[in-house]
Amino acid sequence: MFERPNVGERAVLVHIEFTSHGSESEDPGEFRELVISANVEPVATVTGTRKQPTSRLFVGEGKLEEIRDVVAASEADVVLFNHALSPSQERNIERELKCRVLDRTGVILDIFAQRARTHEGKLQVELAQLEHMSTRLVRGWTHLERQKGGIGLRGPGETQLETDRRLLRERIKAIHKRLEKVRRQRDQGRRARMRADIPTVSLVGYTNAGKSTLFNRITESGVYTADQLFATLDPTLRRLELPDIGPVVIADTVGFIRHLPHKLVEAFRATLEETTQAALLLHVVDCHDERRDDNMEQVESVLDEIGADEVPVLEVFNKIDLLEEFSPRIERNEAGEPVRVWVSAQTGDGLALLYDAIVERLAEDLLHHCVILGPTDGRLRAMLHEADSVISERYRDNGDVVLEVRLQSRDWYQLLSRAGMTPGQVRTEAPAS
Repeated sequence: MFERPNVGERAVLVHIEFTSHGSESEDPGEFRELVISANVEPVATVTGTRKQPTSRLFVGEGKLEEIRDVVAASEADVVLFNHALSPSQERNIERELKCRVLDRTGVILDIFAQRARTHEGKLQVELAQLEHMSTRLVRGWTHLERQKGGIGLRGPGETQLETDRRLLRERIKAIHKRLEKVRRQRDQGRRARMRADIPTVSLVGYTNAGKSTLFNRITESGVYTADQLFATLDPTLRRLELPDIGPVVIADTVGFIRHLPHKLVEAFRATLEETTQAALLLHVVDCHDERRDDNMEQVESVLDEIGADEVPVLEVFNKIDLLEEFSPRIERNEAGEPVRVWVSAQTGDGLALLYDAIVERLAEDLLHHCVILGPTDGRLRAMLHEADSVISERYRDNGDVVLEVRLQSRDWYQLLSRAGMTPGQVRTEAPAS
């Protein structure tokens, strides 16, 4: 595991509004939450407005002097920018302020380094850290020569900087190989589930929307949850039995955030593939958050980036317990299909409606009819009972038995095949309304 930098405990936050960026600026409130999630204490915030950043110091000379004074007054250990800094800007600001400087991506990487628990998660974080660091190697070591030139050769051999770059490249290559092995193992697991016709339902959403709390409610597991950003990094899969559907796999995934660094998206590709291969996405939304609509747009943007924009989505508006006098409900589109469910994962309100909506969305090919079987069709009757697909059963005077059944069409055809029958040999009728 790559050691995360010792950034200290006290931080000065810097947030600059750039008028040329329009509505693309970051949210200072969310950045403060990120910093607290990194176990760093924000002691002061410096704000300002500029038309656009400067190429050398990102901020102007006057604003830099203000930051320097605030750092000295608050005895801060680190300055955190709510922006993406170039490697040269980061170095120049550090040189001027005489303290450690991190940008928004560095803060997110630091949080990921603290939260990763599994071997795969640690590999993914280390890969993102190394790729981020590879652009920030400082030319401060070039006077230290690792190798001297031999007789008849002039000049230094491999410098410390070149050695660092080579070691980074080798480590990044090794991690890519190990993650590729993990990716192949995940592919095998997904193919096995597809062969067994077990659909995957993947939870996605903005960080701290309540995905893991909902996951624990649905699956009765003990995944770590906390009221903080990026409480969950490692993907967790659980098997769940749903009426009429049978077994499904529920996947909890890492939360998304505004302008999620591209390197993190790439590093977590193996994890996010659970999302792209899912039969249904549960887009969990914190309905109490005043930034709700903007957060939903950010999630949709990341889904588009990882190629999951074509996967069917059921919106789950969570945390209705924080709204005044609001009861659970299902919202449907013009075709009558459930598109949104209002629930509270914390209290459990609305979970029954959520189960119904998931079943309805997954059971688009559900068969519900009455099967008329004669005295010689006992094998098919026994198999339908064994599959727990029989709703009711009644007998006619002529000895026929009428079974009202509900099951997936694929399961129906598999049962017929195992019973040695074809669809044309079985009499069916519509169930009584």
